[in-house]
Amino acid sequence: MNQALREQDLVLLGGGHSHALALLMLAMKAPAETRLTLVSPESFTPYSGMLPGLISGHYSFADTHIDLGQLCDRLGVRFVRAAATGIDYQARTVLFEQRPPLSFDVLSVDIGAQPGWSDVSGAREHATAVKPVAGFYQRWLQVRDRIAALPQGQRFQVVVVGGGAGSVEIALAMRHCIDNRDVEIRLLASGSLLREYNSRARAAVYQACQRSGIAVTEQERVTQVDAAMLHTSAGASYGFDALFWCTGAVAAPWLTQSGLPCTSDGFLRVLNSLQVEDHPQLFAAGDVATQTDHPRPKAGVFAVRQAPVLAHNLLASLQEKPLRNYRPQQRFLSLLALGERSAVADRSWLSVSGSWVWRWKDHIDRSFMQRFSAAKPIMPKPSAAADAPMHCGGCGAKLPAALLRGALGELAARYPQAVAVEQLREDAALLEVPTGARIFQSVDILRELVADPWLMGRIAALHALSDLYAMAAQPHSALCSLTLPYAGPAIQQRDLSQLLSGVLFELEAADCRLLGGHTLEGPELNLGLTVNGLDTGQLLPKQGLAPGDQLVLCKALGTGALFAAQQQGVADGRWIEQALDSMLLSNRGAALIASEHAVTAATDITGFGLAGHLLEMLPESGSPALQMRLDIASLPLLEGLKQVFNAGITSTLQPGNLAGCAASIAPELLVDTRPEALALFDPQTSGGLLLAVKSEAVEQLLVALRGAGYTAVCRIGEIAEAGPAGPFLVAE
Repeated sequence: MNQALREQDLVLLGGGHSHALALLMLAMKAPAETRLTLVSPESFTPYSGMLPGLISGHYSFADTHIDLGQLCDRLGVRFVRAAATGIDYQARTVLFEQRPPLSFDVLSVDIGAQPGWSDVSGAREHATAVKPVAGFYQRWLQVRDRIAALPQGQRFQVVVVGGGAGSVEIALAMRHCIDNRDVEIRLLASGSLLREYNSRARAAVYQACQRSGIAVTEQERVTQVDAAMLHTSAGASYGFDALFWCTGAVAAPWLTQSGLPCTSDGFLRVLNSLQVEDHPQLFAAGDVATQTDHPRPKAGVFAVRQAPVLAHNLLASLQEKPLRNYRPQQRFLSLLALGERSAVADRSWLSVSGSWVWRWKDHIDRSFMQRFSAAKPIMPKPSAAADAPMHCGGCGAKLPAALLRGALGELAARYPQAVAVEQLREDAALLEVPTGARIFQSVDILRELVADPWLMGRIAALHALSDLYAMAAQPHSALCSLTLPYAGPAIQQRDLSQLLSGVLFELEAADCRLLGGHTLEGPELNLGLTVNGLDTGQLLPKQGLAPGDQLVLCKALGTGALFAAQQQGVADGRWIEQALDSMLLSNRGAALIASEHAVTAATDITGFGLAGHLLEMLPESGSPALQMRLDIASLPLLEGLKQVFNAGITSTLQPGNLAGCAASIAPELLVDTRPEALALFDPQTSGGLLLAVKSEAVEQLLVALRGAGYTAVCRIGEIAEAGPAGPFLVAE
């Protein structure tokens, strides 16, 4: 098969409007040897034109935000969620605070701008910047909830600082959302309101503010901000309960610190080709760029129109073909929302306003967002057959437990001296060495679960170390085995560095050394670690249960189904973010706490799901027989799991997990369609510890775990005596 190998990296830094649109074009036109990567600190990027409507309540979060992770997954683009701190152009790398540098052959920057705090004392500490939007919107929701909880008649003061279109739209949107005249909203401008708009447009805005009861203060520059009071150049002072800052934005300071050509206010200087001056492999668009031949205001309309030229020139640069020039229009149409379903249009001397202008604006905005939700998969993931389901990655790729038991049982009988049957059920094998030392060893291998190799390395390391933590062993050393996808040497070296950096990031935190390993290349990424641990003298056995013990689960369930949904392009990016945060939460702290709180047995929840690993904790023989009684409704679920299950989406390992437990659990659980019941069989990657603890110590254990950051931890059931025939796992 003559399949082109990936040879070069085209990296888009930032999820602004130019990049979002360019991504749609690049994914269709990029040659097979070019790998596309989008880097953004957030998984969602807001469409600024719809932000006022979101605040007003006219739109939902999904209406107004582009799900970058989902978009990249559909388009076959690698997505890296990280905030850049610099660019080393000579080394062709993007720099970050914690993770290793990311290499590029051609780089484009569209990171927008930061709040212009200027030199106003106290503004940074006491005000909320409108940019970045994610932080602003969360803060606004908190303010809105505070206002809703106010006793009748209590005053509340909101101040919006800024005199541009964004400030006006936000103030009017807030007033429309909060129809409470006990809430005072003030718009404070250092000059005249909307100085660049014509007189008719400005008059329409003044009238809207007057109708809404918004106090407009002009020609007063803020000179100082205290905890609940701001002071202006006119000698006036204004109290506030919430302060929002929407003045002129500035560039990220690290651009200048990276030695790149910048304007006096820190924005990248670009040529008409959108190349950064004297840096032919570096491009920039949107608010972060200033076109030196044709400087224009920082407005989204220019970013949108730059996208086709940017996409063409990025590919042309890689292929050493001629570049196009972008010439921005002198005048542009501005549509400004007035809070209610009304808007004003401004262009040169022309201005109109009314509800029909809102409908016009609404149509334009929704059409823009429709481009991303309607994007078709460019590079569908292959499956074994045209009608076969896509197989899951991570622990969803494990073989079913019943299959393993059948094969290992046969082999143990055939080779009794070579298979340690008594060790097979434990999380990590205990090695008795001649010196008398006790060493624990475990191995785990994962298929690619996330496209970001550094993140994949971290997840794989934490997943492997979890087996040691489940037995309270201290990690000592590790060996790594990995298969890199077929690619050119430069791409493979970059990916190897990123993967191992992620592995080492977590091994170092665990005081565990990487001693070596083995590498291969193949059709897909596989990453495995063999980890060794030392006996701490506080062994947590898997099979130490006794009647009356309480069962505690340290993390929420759902990674298997959520990533299956992501493969199908239907998972909300916020769900995947939460799932990743859960997987990146090490079980080390939970194991240390468990050893101090009368824990009698422990295991970690991975590929065989909660039910499968619960049953592994039961003794194979003995009297009395034990039964696990679960409070199904109490099971902690990751955000989005209920929606995914209700849509009929499960991991490819789910049926095997259910079948492997069928003989030991209550029959009604086999047909229970509640999301909590389905979650019993969902395979977990880097899942949480499952602990059995004496009933008198359970509350102290829960408090300690929550204090250590395990916010999803909860009691899920208890151990009781059972008849010899079972069932051994039932719902309370």
